[in-house]
Amino acid sequence: MAFENLTDRLQMAFRRMTGRGKLSAADIEEMLKEIRLSLLEADVNYKVVKDFTNSIKEKALGDDILKGLNPGQQVVKVVHDELKSIMGDSSVDITYNNKGTTKLMTVGLQGAGKTTFIGKLANFLGKRDSKKVLMIAADIYRPAAIDQLMQIGKQLNIEVYQEGNKVKPVKIVENGVRYAEKNGFDLVIIDTAGRLHIDDSMMDELIDIKKSIRPDEILLTVDAMTGQDAVNVCKAFNEKLQATGAILTKLDGDTRGGAALSIKIVTGLPIKFIGTGEKLDAIEVFHPDRMAGRILGMGDTLTLIEKVSENISEEEAMSMMEKMMSDSFNYNDMLKQFKMIKRMGSFGKLLGFLPGLGKLREMAKSVDDKQLVFIEAIISSMTAEERKNPRLVDMSSKRRDRIARGSGRSIAEVNKLRQSLDAQKQMAKKMSNFSEEDFENMAESLQNADFDPEQTKNKKGFR
Repeated sequence: MAFENLTDRLQMAFRRMTGRGKLSAADIEEMLKEIRLSLLEADVNYKVVKDFTNSIKEKALGDDILKGLNPGQQVVKVVHDELKSIMGDSSVDITYNNKGTTKLMTVGLQGAGKTTFIGKLANFLGKRDSKKVLMIAADIYRPAAIDQLMQIGKQLNIEVYQEGNKVKPVKIVENGVRYAEKNGFDLVIIDTAGRLHIDDSMMDELIDIKKSIRPDEILLTVDAMTGQDAVNVCKAFNEKLQATGAILTKLDGDTRGGAALSIKIVTGLPIKFIGTGEKLDAIEVFHPDRMAGRILGMGDTLTLIEKVSENISEEEAMSMMEKMMSDSFNYNDMLKQFKMIKRMGSFGKLLGFLPGLGKLREMAKSVDDKQLVFIEAIISSMTAEERKNPRLVDMSSKRRDRIARGSGRSIAEVNKLRQSLDAQKQMAKKMSNFSEEDFENMAESLQNADFDPEQTKNKKGFR
């Protein structure tokens, strides 16, 4: 998970201050030292780290914080605001051409995941903005690059324009744009060739394409796992092409976060989109404020709400909640619930969007999505009457034994599923009696909590 080590180090630095009634200049200095080391370890550009910590120091040593109420929390807010500032303050979306077809050109080094991301971007923009999208395959050098884009297009039901690998890329792009304009496409996304390193021939070709079609957007595709090297790549491309933004791929991998925290300040380019997984729907608009919250372990509830809204209709959600609260929630409903979750992606990733998880993030990472497949197998082994009436399963050990054998799972797993169904029903009953004030208190306690499973185990009465 991206930023994991950075998040842990920053939370450790804040933990020493939060809860204190008063902070001294020495406390601030100690925290800044920890932050400085954390950012350098995350491969953030040295100049960015220096300016960042100097700005925090200036604001944190003000009388409002040192003599104010909850100084620790105020310092955390200062750090959050500064993180947001170095990443760009606000999100920057695609700029569409008001007249005719919008032309979007993607550039980047080989291996950054550019071709796959083009598919993600075409799918995302096509659905979100109701655009008719055409992808142009102009990478004639990398073996199978054209075939890869054709396969992605077929999978997403998005048309790909290609002329093989014998025609010059500039000609392919010119013909592709003309085809798009003639056939009413709203958006063209061009897959250009990359190299293992920046060279003159690649740059000359990209400059020729730019001069020929005058793209509305030029997006630099950067591998987030390359750290500060990603920033150097951006600078080199931007000097020649004057790009309009950057795309960060592989932000879900073992990345330290240096690229995300350095690109905007060093190159002036806003990060527009990020890749968050291998699937073709694993793409997000880059929101600096939300990313700052994730880095500080505050979660990202807005993105979670958006993911839920994209995959689950309000009618589905209301119907499911009514079922749970009416005490008629059964295994058919549970199966529907798990299918909804699967539409939103990894269960562990969804948990990562919640605020206040602290060390429970480790537990979230260990959630195996294959368990959902096993649960489906168990429910599918029940008769229609058993799925409709859970009491039949509760009252008969013979039924449970048959269900276990039919699904290839253990009786213990069948019992665990029964307990899970009961727990959800009990939780729904409690929530139905909650007042608005109860929900506000619960949200506030979750936001401020720093759960530690190890400490919880040691508490008296833990079972």
